[in-house]
Amino acid sequence: MQVLSPAKINPSLKILGRRDDGFHEIETLIAPITLCDEIEVHKSDRERIEFRCDDPSVPTGDDNLVVRATKALFEETKLKNGVSIELKKKIPHGAGLGGGSSDAASTLLALNQIFETKLTRDELAKLGSTIGSDIPLFIFESAAICKGRGDLVTPINLERPLSILLLKPDFRVSTEWAYSRWQDSREIPGVYYATQEFAGQTFVNDLERPVFQKFVFLARLKMWLLDQPEVVAALMSGSGSTVFAVLRPNVDIDLLAMRARDQLDPELWTYACETM
Repeated sequence: MQVLSPAKINPSLKILGRRDDGFHEIETLIAPITLCDEIEVHKSDRERIEFRCDDPSVPTGDDNLVVRATKALFEETKLKNGVSIELKKKIPHGAGLGGGSSDAASTLLALNQIFETKLTRDELAKLGSTIGSDIPLFIFESAAICKGRGDLVTPINLERPLSILLLKPDFRVSTEWAYSRWQDSREIPGVYYATQEFAGQTFVNDLERPVFQKFVFLARLKMWLLDQPEVVAALMSGSGSTVFAVLRPNVDIDLLAMRARDQLDPELWTYACETM
């Protein structure tokens, strides 16, 4: 079975405080986008998990979310069969786009179907939440409001698809690090952190404050985007390092991406997509 594993952006991410369990209480809107990894999942005669990935930087052992999710489902359902999983990466690492969590969720959905384990989405989401906070979101295959530590998911329908340009420099940001620095972080003078609005949607990210303090280029990238005539809103996604631009209708996205590389960073990774 071949499945697509979508990336996401966070149009809104608000941190409400630190929880007793060490996580942070958040309220976030998460929207899947049309950038996807590809996963091949097949039954195997061998009673083991075989995992391969075309990106050599992706770990293939127990620290990989796909492997951990597969083991968790096998333990939950007492399955003795083996499985072969091949991942083709399109979503960059450490980008705030949820690639690893989405891959794990898509794998759980595929295994549930292939092995006919008949777990409900709620049961799969609960299982996924023991592995990663973002996994439950992707189980529901929908835009959603997520609360708690991100594991309390309410699927919603977005009013309209948004045209998006993703921009990521050649460095990563650790999600754990970003949250750990949130409470003591400060705003950089001259950088716009306030809520933006477009088409009935608000755009704000409380993690920009700590991340921009260390990774000043991301603040510069956001401010540059807000100055471009094609852009109606710009925001860091999740904990970064991707910044996304919400675009006006019928703009030349390739021209904007080329201008960003010319004026900011020739190695900038860009990808044009839409919210789903």
